[in-house]
Amino acid sequence: MKLSRRTTTAAALATLALAGTIAATAPASAATTKAAAATATYNGACGTGYKVIDSTPVGNVGKVFLTWNESTGKNCAVTIRNTPGAKIHMAVELNIDVNYEHNPVVDSGQYTSYAGPVYMSARGYCAVWYGVIGTAKGGDSGHCG
Repeated sequence: MKLSRRTTTAAALATLALAGTIAATAPASAATTKAAAATATYNGACGTGYKVIDSTPVGNVGKVFLTWNESTGKNCAVTIRNTPGAKIHMAVELNIDVNYEHNPVVDSGQYTSYAGPVYMSARGYCAVWYGVIGTAKGGDSGHCG
C-alpha cells in the first residue's frame, strides 16, 4: 500500500513539473500577442517621398511620427493611435525651432485613428513635433537640416 501511494504521489509530482515546463515554454497568449501587436506604425499619410526620421510615444496609446522629404525640404507629422476606435480628441503639431515666434501647423479634432498630416518647410531648421490622443501627450525636437 505504501509503495502504491508513493508511486501515485511521484507520478502526480512529475505531471505537475511537466505541466509547469510546458506552460513556461508555451507561446504567449492571444491577449499578450494582441497587446504586443497593438503599437502604432506609420501609415504613409504624408505621401510619397516622405521617410520616417523619428517617432515619439504619445502616452501608451499611440505615436507621433516625424517624416522628411529630401526633394521638397519639408517635414510632415502625423499622430497615430495604436488601435483605431471611437472618435476621440487627437492633435498633431509641427513647428521649426527659431529665435523668433513662429506659427505652428496644427491639425486637431475628433478622429478614429490619426490626426494630420501637417507639413512645414524646414530646410535649414530644426523640427519640433507634438501629438495628443485623448489626455495623453508626447513630443520632441531635433533633426536639423
